[in-house]
Amino acid sequence: MSSPKKIALGLLIGQAAGGHPAAWLHPSTNAAGSTSIDYFRDLAQLAERGCFDMFFIADTPAARTDNLHAWSRFPMFMNVLEPVTLLTALAGATRRIGLGGTVSTSFSEPYNVARQFASLDHISAGRAAWNVVTSANDYAARNFGHATLPPHALRYEKASEFVDVVNALWDSWDDDAFILDRSSGLFFDPARQHAVHHQGKFFKVDGALNIARSPQGKPVIIQAGASDTGLELAARTAEVVFASASNPQDAKRGYDDLKGRMAKHGRDPASMKILAGLPVVIGRSQQEAEDKQQALQEMIHPDVGRFRLGSDLEADLSDLPLDEPIPESRLPKSANLHKAFFDGIMKIIREENPTLRQLYLRYERGRKTIKGTPSQIADVMEEWIALGAADGFMMQFATLPDGLQDFVTLVVPELQRRGMFRTEYAGATLRDHLGLTRPANPLTT
Repeated sequence: MSSPKKIALGLLIGQAAGGHPAAWLHPSTNAAGSTSIDYFRDLAQLAERGCFDMFFIADTPAARTDNLHAWSRFPMFMNVLEPVTLLTALAGATRRIGLGGTVSTSFSEPYNVARQFASLDHISAGRAAWNVVTSANDYAARNFGHATLPPHALRYEKASEFVDVVNALWDSWDDDAFILDRSSGLFFDPARQHAVHHQGKFFKVDGALNIARSPQGKPVIIQAGASDTGLELAARTAEVVFASASNPQDAKRGYDDLKGRMAKHGRDPASMKILAGLPVVIGRSQQEAEDKQQALQEMIHPDVGRFRLGSDLEADLSDLPLDEPIPESRLPKSANLHKAFFDGIMKIIREENPTLRQLYLRYERGRKTIKGTPSQIADVMEEWIALGAADGFMMQFATLPDGLQDFVTLVVPELQRRGMFRTEYAGATLRDHLGLTRPANPLTT
């Protein structure tokens, strides 16, 4: 009998106190942790003790500037560190765990992003990963001179060109270009530079990175788009994809669809790892886990409940009664921002017609939280892997650090006992952890 497939594990940090919208209110969390390097250092080191593949920071380049009555109760991205800066600090506090961060293609320049992540890869000795996003809120657009975001298709067209330019810049030099030859007086071999001469629809770049090719060859590229356009970009460029299906059957269909798109881009399906989003609440019993989650749900203020739904439905729900269904006339026909979240809400509305209160108490912005004992959590993970619905999981914890502590001390040993997860790191780089090949420079002769 063959050994079980080894899974990949990432830790998703959106809000420092945890993934639940009321996490910062919970007495076990650090409400001031979002700007504390000591707090993040402890989290990253705890995840590394658990042999996680990657510590990942979600981000948006904006503060909320309207509806502050709701945002003040749900401070999403309202007091956060810039991710590349944070990850660079964490590189010195960790040795093995991968370091992934979000930087938007809509509000950055390819040269800057290529240089930042190449630098992070050098500083971390090969553990950097860039999460490619196009951004999905107009707060960011207004920070960069636009009233609203460009249309979805145009954002992804720009992102596609952006990634191509970044990849070209990462190949500015052969691996052995910087020869440091004192006898000849040559710091680098001029023949081993490959300057980029790019002129496209969105970008014009003529130059080379002023840093050697990085330890991983290229930092790992992450993507999470759920639209058809986003899936095509992922199939062509991504090495890690975050998926958000709420059950293993839907996830399996999505997994097969995305991996099936790779052949036309000349890619081997093994060159991409798909990580299913997995929010968990762990208890010594099923009831304890249910009670933990229920206590958090009851902390959600109605203003926050209305607003979270309205944000992903792209509709103002602030004046609607809590104990009646949302009128159909208030629902948009399609999404321009987070299509996966919009479609998930609409599916519940169509199938169950809940009241607004019932809907916001149930809505979890993606995957349904798994509540149970360590063995039950491991059972769910094993089911997904056995079905071929994922290569691993992007773990989300309702509260931090206790949710991560419970997972590392209780669930990780159970996964190791089942032969599903490493007991120690075998390699040094993020590509080593994920089983991804170090890419050769195609311009090397």
